[in-house]
Amino acid sequence: MEDTWEIVNSLAERLDSHSRLTGEQRWLVQIVKLQEEAGEVAEAAIGALGENPRKGYSHSWDDVRKEACDVAVTALVLLARMGGDPRSFFEEHLRATFDRPDRPASS
Repeated sequence: MEDTWEIVNSLAERLDSHSRLTGEQRWLVQIVKLQEEAGEVAEAAIGALGENPRKGYSHSWDDVRKEACDVAVTALVLLARMGGDPRSFFEEHLRATFDRPDRPASS
């Protein structure tokens, strides 16, 4: 199987090759796509709870998981489209997030 980041970078390159936009405009479109995907995971969660009276139980929790994966992939592709070394940037940020204290700092 290909490395996750090879796949992410390949997806970013594919999107860039089809875009007429440049640099920061591409990033902005990817950010809007990320927001769209976040909305879809929210919609799936509402559907899994049956909280939309017009739709009832329209989604399963597996649907929510799939939509959450779409959010994650879209975010990683955004990092890749922004250039630099997305893998290192992500891993450093993940480590910093993990290393945050569990309690509020004392004043």
